[in-house]
Amino acid sequence: MTKPELINAVAARTGMKKKDVGQAIEAFLGTIVDTIGKKQPVALVGFGTFDIRKRAARMGRNPRTGQRITIPASTASVFRPGRRLREAAAR
Repeated sequence: MTKPELINAVAARTGMKKKDVGQAIEAFLGTIVDTIGKKQPVALVGFGTFDIRKRAARMGRNPRTGQRITIPASTASVFRPGRRLREAAAR
């Protein structure tokens, strides 16, 4: 589902105008991005948790030359689905 499809689906379910739904979804997503940017988790009970994980530095290989390289430490955003979402996906 794309963002426009999501906006249409929410507008149809709620009876709200598409413009208002679009603004609400943009605000929702922007808030999640801002919170994750501050290295804080966002927990939506039943849906899931957006979080940050640190990745340690590690050794890797250049696939073209086979030369060993060091991959630096980094942080990555992760999503852990909640029970309700896991159950819906299992159906």
